[in-house]
Amino acid sequence: MNQFYFKINLNKYGEKRYQVLAEQRLFKNLITSFIILSIVFYGAILYFNMQLTNKMDNRRELLSSIREEIETYREIGEYLSTNDLQRLARTSTDRIFWANKLIALADLITDKIAITHFSYRAGTLSLFGITQVDIDEKEFDLIDEFIELLGVDPFISDDFAEVRFVRASRDMEQDVDIIRFQIDCIGRGLPTRQRRS
Repeated sequence: MNQFYFKINLNKYGEKRYQVLAEQRLFKNLITSFIILSIVFYGAILYFNMQLTNKMDNRRELLSSIREEIETYREIGEYLSTNDLQRLARTSTDRIFWANKLIALADLITDKIAITHFSYRAGTLSLFGITQVDIDEKEFDLIDEFIELLGVDPFISDDFAEVRFVRASRDMEQDVDIIRFQIDCIGRGLPTRQRRS
């Protein structure tokens, strides 16, 4: 015999309630996730904004310190003036090339004259030397000849307008009769008959 079955769900209200609760939980989870993500995103924006603000503040401080330094230089006048530039130009154009002068000096010295030392002060080159007294020559002939050679040598005369004898003295060195002498080479632009300071 044929039986007819049908089912009645008496718990329909419970299923709907369960479905509503599930949807509410999902909505709450979505809202919570959105709020957390918004907080993280907002925190990241605040962090980068603070970093950028710090960089801007540092740049402003640096710019301010540079401006203060420029003002300080303006106040104390440490800019190069026209006189400074002219002095710098004179330094580069009026310099003396000592290597060429020393080579020329070495070529002019004979075996009868020795330069013991020299000095350069206030535009004057002072040569100190010795020569042996020769009975066959006048005492100062060698010194005068040396002065003439210095005066006509282009490496010396280019920078020194006059070569002059300053002083001499006789001396004994290990039983040898010698003359100690000083010759000054006066720089160009200085008075040629100036006294030694």
